[in-house]
Amino acid sequence: MSFELILVIVTAITGVITYVDRVVWRPKRVSAMMPEKEPLLIEYARSLFPVFLVVLVLRSFIIEPFRIPSGSMYPTLQIGDFIAVNKFAYGVKLPVLQTTIIPVSDPERGDVVVFKYPNDPDVDYIKRVAGLPGDKITYVGRTLFINDKAVDQKFIGKYHGTESSAIMNGASIVEETFPEGNVHQILLDTEKSSPDMNTVVVPEGHYFMVGDNRDHSNDSRFWGFVPEKNLKGKAFGIWMNWDNGLHLNRLGTGIQ
Repeated sequence: MSFELILVIVTAITGVITYVDRVVWRPKRVSAMMPEKEPLLIEYARSLFPVFLVVLVLRSFIIEPFRIPSGSMYPTLQIGDFIAVNKFAYGVKLPVLQTTIIPVSDPERGDVVVFKYPNDPDVDYIKRVAGLPGDKITYVGRTLFINDKAVDQKFIGKYHGTESSAIMNGASIVEETFPEGNVHQILLDTEKSSPDMNTVVVPEGHYFMVGDNRDHSNDSRFWGFVPEKNLKGKAFGIWMNWDNGLHLNRLGTGIQ
């Protein structure tokens, strides 16, 4: 059971108890001249309902925090990064059901997106949008091709990280520029084999996602496309990093 579903359930339960107490139980206690002290269950429900409701609204419709658990998005995101995700960037959706009730905008190529992993919707993934509906995507020789055109790559230097990210030391930092002109950095690990991918066409209502740590990412090259209904929001900032200690240089960093 997902945390979102649990939050919806406890909010509903405490809300119902609070409402029933206000319109039924409390008037009966007053009319029966019972002691003012209310039952413990009702006291807890009345106190916690506003808290659960605020958290539910914030994380369902406005901003949701996530912690990066893996290195698949190096160098953009590091293990231990706590990121903020804009939940209404791609439309206002009902909690749990993920049905869009107010459309806002569509994902753009280059967006860093949190989504439900298609093969296990209880698991959240974060990747970069590389393919939009209708695009032809190919991956050959560590180069991404979009609609038969190679994405521009520029070697920047060798990667040097600390703590958990040190495992990628020596990989190549490459600046990748998508056709629309948005620029981001990726890592290429030439010491690891890199399987090619034949051309695929992104279906309508779906997106092709890739990790920035291109040779260490489980993404659309291996398991396919992400349906629009699985999108949870757009990652836009890092508000903390904890990786064997607090790393102040990551605080307040934007996500490009």
